[in-house]
Amino acid sequence: MQDAVQGQMPSAYAYPLLIKHLLHTPFAQAPNQEIVYRDQVRITYRDLQERIGRLANGLEGLGVRHGSTVAVMDWDSHRYLECYFAVPMMGAVLQTVNVRLSPAEIVYTINHAGADVLFVHTDFLPVVESIRDQLETVRTFVWIDEPGSEACAHTIEFATEYEAMLAASATHYDFPDFDENTRATTFYTTGTTGLPKGVYFSHRQLVLHTVTLMAALASPMSGQRFHRGDVYMPLTPMFHVHAWGMPYIATVLGVKQVYPGRYVPDRLVKLVRDEGVTFSHCVSTILHMLLNAPGADSADFSRWKIIIGGGALPHGIARDALARGIDVFGGYGMSETCPVLSLAQLPPGHEALDTDEQVRLRCKTGLPIPLVDMRIVDAEMNDVAHDGHAYGEIVARAPWLTQGYFNNPDASAQLWEGGYLHTQDIANIDATGNLQITDRIKDVIKSGGEWVSSLEIESLISLHEGVSEVAVIGIKDEKWGERPVALVVLKAGAQVTEDDIKRHVLQFSQTGRISKYAVPQIVRFVGALQKTSVGKMNKKWLREQFA
Repeated sequence: MQDAVQGQMPSAYAYPLLIKHLLHTPFAQAPNQEIVYRDQVRITYRDLQERIGRLANGLEGLGVRHGSTVAVMDWDSHRYLECYFAVPMMGAVLQTVNVRLSPAEIVYTINHAGADVLFVHTDFLPVVESIRDQLETVRTFVWIDEPGSEACAHTIEFATEYEAMLAASATHYDFPDFDENTRATTFYTTGTTGLPKGVYFSHRQLVLHTVTLMAALASPMSGQRFHRGDVYMPLTPMFHVHAWGMPYIATVLGVKQVYPGRYVPDRLVKLVRDEGVTFSHCVSTILHMLLNAPGADSADFSRWKIIIGGGALPHGIARDALARGIDVFGGYGMSETCPVLSLAQLPPGHEALDTDEQVRLRCKTGLPIPLVDMRIVDAEMNDVAHDGHAYGEIVARAPWLTQGYFNNPDASAQLWEGGYLHTQDIANIDATGNLQITDRIKDVIKSGGEWVSSLEIESLISLHEGVSEVAVIGIKDEKWGERPVALVVLKAGAQVTEDDIKRHVLQFSQTGRISKYAVPQIVRFVGALQKTSVGKMNKKWLREQFA
């Protein structure tokens, strides 16, 4: 009445889409649920709420304000989860630093992002010590210490230590409202050419990605689902595309969360077993590593659901995972897309399908999740036929795609040419709407006047019983333009020859599944395959080494 008397009528709350609003449900419904870090720390969601408040107060005491950038160098941890929320909820920007980049690239990304504050885990002190004098914008360093970590000699002047800062700070922080289009996060692409490019996302984009992906993962009748009874553990680094956005979803649902720190194979297997992990996501090379890790043979993986992204899911690895009871399926996205665009979830009635058909569907790139407008186009941006054969570049629109590259207008214009985000991925779409990536534009092999998919050849070679891992690259050939070369890591004790692999692939050519030009001209057996900083095959490096 008083407002009315003074002429100020009450108005509805506008409810901006801010990250802070994702926390209403879990704090109300799951205050006693656990969040686990390795075998060292167990906190509850009630503790998480207090620690987020303490972190924000501590950062404010260090001078962090709306628009400041806070960079983090840490392993996957409860601390990282706290930063996912506290930093952007203050109106500041969270930069997740890819700790697997070279020191020169780490310097570039921190300077380019304009980080004001840098959190440094003890394990990364040697790197930061070596680049400290090259950091142009960082004015405050915060040390992340933990039991068992040993600090090297250094000259870094830390303002405080993470846990000490939280212990000295109040638990309540009044997180403000502001424009939902405020930038929340920045991180850098992990491509193998040129300098890393900064991608950035707003509060609105992260909230919409969270809610939409949560709905998509709840939609199947059975299998390939993420629900409130699951136990979540990321196997994609938290510095990379918000760990595919899954920590936000896990927190909204109030599920038990397990953060493994540094990825050590036997430790990961132990956490899956001891903590009852049921949902993860990773690249196929990590899944391959886990299936062959110490202790994996005796571990029960029968309740584990895993999304594979960051590259194709080879049929051979999918079969191995299914044989171990893992509900494995593909997903698609990229750094620029926040990241999820599609999921390879099985249709109703899939139980009646045979193993071959299930594997085929699980290894597809899948169907677009809600709100995603995805097209396959030719060079003139015309749609190609959805017949499972015609191919073109994937272009997309969704409300959570990066609006451009940070401080890089030329690359941003190229990314969004024609009003769609260009992925540089070549794919086809079948009559059911399922997407299948056949290659990256830079990795497709042009042989005999045809485009040969390196990913398809890899998947077929992976089905050979003696093959552990495989990468296929194109090398120049005077007659054919390019020819495929297979680089194969054999399983321990396997006796396989170059001709065995060629005959294995040839049978698929003779049935018409692949072109005759897809049969590798050369097969090389190697001890290991070079990976990128996020575990993908580093085909640029492989081409340079084996050309």
